[in-house]
Amino acid sequence: MTLPVLSVITWAPFVGALLIMFTARHRPLAVRLIAAVTTGISMAGSLWIYAAYDREAAGFQFYEKLPLVPPLGISYELGADGISLLLVLLTSIIIFAGVFASWTVAVRSQEFYALLLTLVTGVFGVFVSLDLFVLFLFYELAVLPMYLLIGIWGSSGEVRPRGIFAWAYRETGVGTKEYAAMKLTLYLLFGSAFILVGIFALYVNAGAASFSFLDLEAASFSPAVQRWVFLAFYLGFGILAGIWPLHTWSPDGHSSAPTAVSMLHAGVLMKLGAYGIVRIAMGLLPQGTSDWVWLVGTIATINIVYGALAAMAQTDLKYVIAYSSVSHMGIVLLGAATLTEAGLNGSVFQMFAHGIMTGLFFALVGLVYEKAHSREIGRMGGFGRVMPGIATAFTVGGLSSLGLPATAGFVAELLTFMGAWRSAHVWWLFPAVAGTFLTAVYVLRVAKQIFWGPPSPHFHHLEDARGPEWIALVLLVFVLVLFGMAPAIAIGLVDTATVPLLSRIVGP
Repeated sequence: MTLPVLSVITWAPFVGALLIMFTARHRPLAVRLIAAVTTGISMAGSLWIYAAYDREAAGFQFYEKLPLVPPLGISYELGADGISLLLVLLTSIIIFAGVFASWTVAVRSQEFYALLLTLVTGVFGVFVSLDLFVLFLFYELAVLPMYLLIGIWGSSGEVRPRGIFAWAYRETGVGTKEYAAMKLTLYLLFGSAFILVGIFALYVNAGAASFSFLDLEAASFSPAVQRWVFLAFYLGFGILAGIWPLHTWSPDGHSSAPTAVSMLHAGVLMKLGAYGIVRIAMGLLPQGTSDWVWLVGTIATINIVYGALAAMAQTDLKYVIAYSSVSHMGIVLLGAATLTEAGLNGSVFQMFAHGIMTGLFFALVGLVYEKAHSREIGRMGGFGRVMPGIATAFTVGGLSSLGLPATAGFVAELLTFMGAWRSAHVWWLFPAVAGTFLTAVYVLRVAKQIFWGPPSPHFHHLEDARGPEWIALVLLVFVLVLFGMAPAIAIGLVDTATVPLLSRIVGP
């Protein structure tokens, strides 16, 4: 009997959450160690399947199936291909680093870690589920704990109400963590409704009496069904991916979330949306993809430029990173919309590169806030002298964000731009490149102001990262540089999944 490795990866954090809730009350070190061990098991498993995957055979491997509701065709069906493997690896790295980045959480740490591990169980489940109904359940499990994590452990930003809508800002509590948690939850549940409708539409129209991705892939749908169901999936998953103009939940959620939740939120959760569009919408609806790809690509270019311009205008460090995520998710969806091998590989690679980079950013912002008790960029300065480790890690993350060669961000953007150049809509390339230029402007400005500029008189007795915090920073910087220097370790794997997907959409 072979070890059900995908189930081990998926459920190890959930087992950790149960152990924490039942055995670790008032023992904060035990809570942290249980979280570190169970997420470490998931990371070890994800590295093992990454190495053991048979690239020659390709397709979905490490297959598991257990009937749940046979009359409705619902099964616990798991499998992983090249795209899934890279995103499972991303999730395991981010959550493992997030446990150490949150080592200093003091308030109700038991419940915090339990909810965090429950959330990541849902994320793993989405990436490996082949049954769409079970995938949707995992998707909800990944989204709903965010409400409590932000509402209880988040931070409220200062928003000064101005203009004719100042009264509305005051009444709704804009800037508070409760407002951010509610807004995020309502937006994502709104998107969930479209996803569920799309899944049931495929189930009914296929006549396959099964929710299995493999069965639905073999079915044929009429062009009319494909067109409207693709739009439903694009809207539902796109909200989570931060598509313009339905992205506004994201910066508020990012800025209010505690460090590890921000890391998961931007690093992994937004990738669930992009993964849903690539895997389900594009994978099952080739005609719908061809018909609507112009819309996906055009909105992606708006995301890139708008997100970068919005990031330039921010004075709060967390909001800069939040709007930067909106911009970089535009690159992910642009690569997918090009319908070229280079573009789609770039899209998946950007999911990974941006996930690691933004996870690093939010870990660093959390450390800076914890030590300086401020996120206001204009007040900070000269931190590089007293926290050189944090300054170096922030600079590496920033250089990856703007696409410096030898970082993972460069490889992802280069592939995406090559795909845009070869696509039917060459003009997409120009706003995409402009967005990269704007990214360089705000990243370098923020890094110079906070770390490399003259010392600020407002802060004294600051210190560098210490103890377990170093584990998160070193791990994420190492992965960013490793995948930038040796991108073939990811692209060869991803190619085994993207080439068959493209052949379904545009033909061999």
